[in-house]
Amino acid sequence: MTHTVAAPAAPTRPDVGGPQVPAGTASAARTAPSSASPVPAPSAERRRARRRRGLREGLLFAALVAPNLAAILVFSYWPTIYNVVLSLMDWDFISPSPVFVGLQNYVDLLQDPEFGTVLANTGVFTAVTVGGTLVGGLGIGYLLSRRLRFAGLTRTMTFAPHMLPGAAVGIVWLFMFDPTYGLSRLAFNAFGADSPQWTTTSDWSLWAITVAYAWQRLGFVAIIYYTAILDLPKDLFEAASLDGAHGWKLFRSMTLPLLSPVTYFLLLTGIITSAQAFDIIAILTSGGPGVSSTTLTWMVYDQAFLRFDIGSSAAAATVLFVILMVVTVLQTRFAERKVHYS
Repeated sequence: MTHTVAAPAAPTRPDVGGPQVPAGTASAARTAPSSASPVPAPSAERRRARRRRGLREGLLFAALVAPNLAAILVFSYWPTIYNVVLSLMDWDFISPSPVFVGLQNYVDLLQDPEFGTVLANTGVFTAVTVGGTLVGGLGIGYLLSRRLRFAGLTRTMTFAPHMLPGAAVGIVWLFMFDPTYGLSRLAFNAFGADSPQWTTTSDWSLWAITVAYAWQRLGFVAIIYYTAILDLPKDLFEAASLDGAHGWKLFRSMTLPLLSPVTYFLLLTGIITSAQAFDIIAILTSGGPGVSSTTLTWMVYDQAFLRFDIGSSAAAATVLFVILMVVTVLQTRFAERKVHYS
């Protein structure tokens, strides 16, 4: 008679509160790596190294920025702040120390009957020079972008006036405006009229400095527009031409919107530089006769260095600064809606 012996069962380990599992399975479970094991926290040495690296980068950044920041503070912000302080003082460059008068300089400035004329002159001078150079520069830039003979010479001659110093431009136009020998008399003689006294009469003095300054800046605006037109995407114009857009319609609907960033740049810089024009005024008219060609910039100089009224000069400079800041803010907000950068 044959007896069948059963294989011994695998030993089990008692597990409190859980089912009985084979010992081999438990051993494998203990040795298998867990995929959800937590990432060990960085050691203290790593944290210290990270802080040292951040400190070095911060010191390097400060060392690179400090010279430029110091120059801006010393040569830009501090003169502006000190000018505002001087506008609250009464000083003539001779007294040992200024005398605080509060807002009296601003009150006197606003009550001065000539101040309204000066503001109007500044507005007319800026509007005509900026507007005229934008329109004329765009036209010249568009012509330069066409294939012309002697294109290099033409571009050089266009940009040359901008390279001349303002004093040299003033002297050139002083001879041009001469009613007896100047070239401007030829234009008036062609119509049977005599050349006006450009620089010595109140009716023409403002227009004299306006024409001279616009002539100097026109070449710069034209070259900027010329380079911008060359960079316009040609495929868009080819597609628009296939859709039937030609001539003025193509220029108005395609070219002008694509040139809006350049126009905004020229408008902003043109207003700022025109409001600060000085050398051409000094050579041609010296702000006269009377205040017929006086702008705010010339008024600042006249009050400080000809009349030795530092408080009034600083007050006029502060008014000019506020006007330019307001115009810049308004232009920036307008540019956010109208200027296309893509």
